[in-house]
Amino acid sequence: MAKLWHAALLVRIRDLPSAARVLADVDERTAARPEAGGIVTASLLCAADLAFAKGDVDTAVDLAGKGVDQAQRTGLHHFLPDAHTVMALSALRQGNMSVSAEFANQLRDCALLGQTVHRPSQCAWAAAQLLEVQGGAASAAQLIVGIVTDDQLLLELLASQPAAAAWLVRATRQLGDEALARRVVSVASALAARNRGLRSVAAAAMHAAGLLELNPERVVAAAASHLDPWAAASAREDAGKLFAVRPAGREQAVEALESAADGYADAAAPRDARRVVSRLRSLGVRRGRYPQHAGQDGVSRSALTHTEAAVAELVSQGFTNSQVGERLFISGHTVAFHLKKIFRKMNVASRVELTRAWSQVPSAAAGGAQAR
Repeated sequence: MAKLWHAALLVRIRDLPSAARVLADVDERTAARPEAGGIVTASLLCAADLAFAKGDVDTAVDLAGKGVDQAQRTGLHHFLPDAHTVMALSALRQGNMSVSAEFANQLRDCALLGQTVHRPSQCAWAAAQLLEVQGGAASAAQLIVGIVTDDQLLLELLASQPAAAAWLVRATRQLGDEALARRVVSVASALAARNRGLRSVAAAAMHAAGLLELNPERVVAAAASHLDPWAAASAREDAGKLFAVRPAGREQAVEALESAADGYADAAAPRDARRVVSRLRSLGVRRGRYPQHAGQDGVSRSALTHTEAAVAELVSQGFTNSQVGERLFISGHTVAFHLKKIFRKMNVASRVELTRAWSQVPSAAAGGAQAR
């Protein structure tokens, strides 16, 4: 177990090559020990975390799913929130809103009821992200405030998730609580000062501080220091937004946002990439390579395009055109345009009929489950 703990620590500080080597050694040692159910489950989930940190979302989901199966077979149900966290965040990054929504309330309840054993802060943070996407920061306010005001939870999260500090600064500002935003930066900066050799912790603190100060140059420097590919892309997006409000900052904004879009695409985060492309469009820039929604496999191979599949999925969940547009970063008019084509292709005449037909599409929900 000591080696497994070491591997998990290496993933947290984003020394991913070393983490992979230690995990390989753990797997070799446990291969001949079928009775070591707890170690096998923990190893699978650590490997899932490693794959997610690398941006290999499909592998992360596959490993987390195997971890769920192993935990259920051996009765180790306390591992399930950890596995569901990986699966939920993977679905969120890929834009699979129906799957991520399935986990949101479950993870929130696990966090609020103290049912997470190993990583309570990360479970709470995952739930907060999912709820924020669904209904804005206000819908996740209880979790956000709970994390930021709890010393142990906040330290645990900032030490293990390079993107958490900046996300919390953005979220607390959306809640209108500047004092909480300053607290996040203060704790992140103190953590970095105590761990000067940990580049991921230092980059996270710099990113959060740059956001608080509205200093895009500092955020760009953080992006260059981030070891986590998604966190680096997030920093470049934040820098682009800050440059864009400067009178003569358009060129720097475009450069940062272009880099962010590429970074998100490389990190298997098409939902985030689409958001950045939408922002670039508002600056008069159109990219030749448009990041696609990671729709359901069964649908994307049919007559529907990726975007049409995304629209159909969200409409079938009861979202209005305006709400669908907000989640896919397109206008409500564009949603209506896609919806007309979906009705024609699926031979339906109403949203109710679409919902019924969509529920019958092979793997429309189950396939994804395996799967700002």
